[in-house]
Amino acid sequence: MFDIQEELKKLPDQPGVYIMRDRSDTIIYIGKAKSLTKRVHQYFQASHDEGIKKQRMVEHIDHFEYIVTDSELEALILECNLIKEHRPRYNTMLRDDKTYPYIKVTLGEEYPRVIFARRMIRDKSRYFGPFTSGNAVRETIDLVQKVFHLRTCNRKFPESIGKGRPCLNYHMKQCRGVCTGLVSPEEYKVNVDQALEFLKGNDKPVIDRLTSEMQEASDALDFEKAAGYRDLINAVKSCVEKQKITRTDSDDQDIIAIAREGNDAVIQVFFVRSGRMIGRDHFFLSVSPDDTDGEITEAFLQQFYSGTPFIPNEIYLPCEPENMDLYEEWLADKRQGSVHIRVPKRGQKAKLLQLAGKNAEIVLNQDRDRIKKDEKRTEGAMRELASLIGAEGAKRMEAYDISNTNGYQSVGSMVVFENGRPLRNDYRKFRIKTVKGPNDYASMREVLTRRFTHGLEEIEELKKQGLGTESGSFTRFPDIIMMDGGKGQVNIAEDVLKQLGLDIPVCGMVKDDRHRTRGLYYHSEELPIDTGSDAFRLITRLQDEAHRFAITYHKSLRSKNAYHSFLDDIPGIGEKRRLALMGHFISADDLKKATAEEIASVPGMNSAAANAVYDYLHGKGSD
Repeated sequence: MFDIQEELKKLPDQPGVYIMRDRSDTIIYIGKAKSLTKRVHQYFQASHDEGIKKQRMVEHIDHFEYIVTDSELEALILECNLIKEHRPRYNTMLRDDKTYPYIKVTLGEEYPRVIFARRMIRDKSRYFGPFTSGNAVRETIDLVQKVFHLRTCNRKFPESIGKGRPCLNYHMKQCRGVCTGLVSPEEYKVNVDQALEFLKGNDKPVIDRLTSEMQEASDALDFEKAAGYRDLINAVKSCVEKQKITRTDSDDQDIIAIAREGNDAVIQVFFVRSGRMIGRDHFFLSVSPDDTDGEITEAFLQQFYSGTPFIPNEIYLPCEPENMDLYEEWLADKRQGSVHIRVPKRGQKAKLLQLAGKNAEIVLNQDRDRIKKDEKRTEGAMRELASLIGAEGAKRMEAYDISNTNGYQSVGSMVVFENGRPLRNDYRKFRIKTVKGPNDYASMREVLTRRFTHGLEEIEELKKQGLGTESGSFTRFPDIIMMDGGKGQVNIAEDVLKQLGLDIPVCGMVKDDRHRTRGLYYHSEELPIDTGSDAFRLITRLQDEAHRFAITYHKSLRSKNAYHSFLDDIPGIGEKRRLALMGHFISADDLKKATAEEIASVPGMNSAAANAVYDYLHGKGSD
């Protein structure tokens, strides 16, 4: 048994991260400390006021653990990573995660491309951004490709040179035609270098060159060509006006302001790049009334800048965080350059901060009802569903479905909802390998076995390599599994989990005579559910998404061989016999119910062919 008072005596006077857990071993709070013994002791001192939220958190602490670090900076980094991974209930959390687009120049390729990217990763490419407008980024990329005649295809060069005909861009003189083999890497590099200069913000050489070419075309009386250059010049000027490309060595700032009321807060961020504001964005946070602006701002700094690859060299805040030097050191390490956090009191930056604050208040006032409604239908619905089956703290659900046509091209889908929202990056699709014919139960067993076996194997492999389990694609297991069916589907899932040594709640979505969900099958009984509740709507969305994902995948496979049937896989059944069977029996189920003699009575069939069909449908055929 965990004795809190005894364990408090063992805490070291060193920096680190402390992790609070409740009786179900769920992480409810993560914090950092310069001294673990001093900070953690404070939570359990009656005289120390931590605020209402922290008081409620302390009431739920059953046990805690801690990780010692060499410095407070290491503790901050570890705290950021753990909060992002576990999203504890009592930490101040961002309600949404956003990514910003970049322009990527693939310098690692022999013939580089300019492409759209959502993430900046460590490779040989050059990145420009981030930007707040995806449309502006796409317009800029399209313009760069046209002006500098860079390739847009994703073919691999030089391997693909001379293979296939040049694309339309080559004939329209918008690409130099790398695929033809007529342009060397050195010649192509000249265009790439010019494009890089333009993306850095040096647009004058481009405009001068296009102006000169326009004049030459005009002197040659080629007015159509001259008009084309004129349009390009106007496009370049418009692009420069609309979006200033970022340079990492220039003065860039993020202006951050906050507006709050009750449990709602909005953070507004103005993005200033090279002295020009290129955009803004806002973020919603769940807070407690006793949280200070400094604590909220600190939580935002951690979560926002631990998740974005671009960090400006100046950050302006409405109030000074408690550990400003520590945050500057952490951000400078991530940026690989100096970062200054400032709290302006007067001047242009103070006015910008006031403007950002006004925008945050507007967003908060306009969107509060929408935010609460959205939270009710997502996170609130998830809490309602978890409470219904006694799975408090559940966040992640997985649902599965099988799709096929008369047993042909059977596929399975796995969709994931987290906090009531689709997590599409975690969706998975399965092509059924071991089941022949229309057998949804066996197909579901295969899908579940493959999914969780793969996950367990990935976890073991990552542990051997000393990596965190978040690195794998199947390693995150659900808190609840939802099956598209009643007792039969649930029994299959529970049997698979039992064989693999996993303990995950499994619910069946029970349907009425009209194929509409009417309740949940859980622990061998049907739980009624209010069809007007948010939990019921969440289940319906999950069920529909599983159907959609499975059917879409099945259609994509079916379109490759539209006239194929499982009957084609049976020896001795050709096109004529297949058509005869399909014309005689209404469905695959009717065919499966038929005896070998009834199948043999179909015109064109004989006893040998009938026995082959019967054995195949009843699992007696060879693999």
